[in-house]
Formats: sequence, structure tokens, C-alpha cells
Amino acid sequence: MLRALIVAFIVGALGATLLAQSEESAAALKTCLADNTSGKDRKDLARWIFLALAAHPELKQDASPNAAAASDESSRTMAALVTRLLTESCVNETRAVLQSGQAQSLQLAFEGLGQLAMQELMADKSVQASMSLFERYVDQKRFTEALTAK
Repeated sequence: MLRALIVAFIVGALGATLLAQSEESAAALKTCLADNTSGKDRKDLARWIFLALAAHPELKQDASPNAAAASDESSRTMAALVTRLLTESCVNETRAVLQSGQAQSLQLAFEGLGQLAMQELMADKSVQASMSLFERYVDQKRFTEALTAK
């Protein structure tokens, strides 16, 4: 019984160490991706995401007629960016993530880059103004009634 407990403890400790190393690898890759992309790179990423979302059947009608061609060009740009980042700029960090056996860490690192790209776009005054347009249609009276303590 004691032997099983010791083995369980060692396996648990090793698992925690591997998880910590995996998290460190993912964080290092996320930082590397951010440090090795320009504002243009991040806008290219946001454009690629935008065009991919525009392909959804419920959004297609709102996309421009040349969205398919723009999507293809954007995909080429993204392929070049991802290739550069993973095989040149951040190759050591990418190897560390892959060696950790935590493939989702690669996804998390790129999610972080996507968030950074979105933050940069959201900081634009025109984007902020467009996003706040809905406020003129919010029923303020209902909010006041619903959220005022009774």
C-alpha cells in the first residue's frame, strides 16, 4: 500500500512537472509570436479571421462579391506568416511545445496572437464608434427598471 502511494506521488509529481514545463513552453511561444509580428502581420491575421467568418452561410450575404478571391489571397498571406513564425522566428519555442506533447499549446499561443490582433483593431476610434452604435437602440428604461434595486 505504501509502495503504491509512493509511486502515485512520484507519477503525480512528474505529471505536474511536465505540465509546468508545457505551460512554460506555451507561454514562451505565445510571447515569441507576439514579439515577432508587426502591426501589419496582426492586421493580416485579423483580416484572415474576418474573411473566414464571412464564409459562414448566415454571414455570406453581407460579404463583398470578391470575398472568395480576398480569402484566397489572405490565406496565402497567413500561410507565409505562420511558416515564418514557426520555422524561423520561433522555431525553438515551437519545438519545445511540440516536444512537450501538448499540441493544444500551439493553438493557445495562436489564440493569444489573435487576441492581440483584435485588441489592436478594437483600439481604433472608427471601430469603437461602429461598435457603440447599438447603444442608441438599447431600451434604457428596461435596464433601469430591471437593474435598480427594489
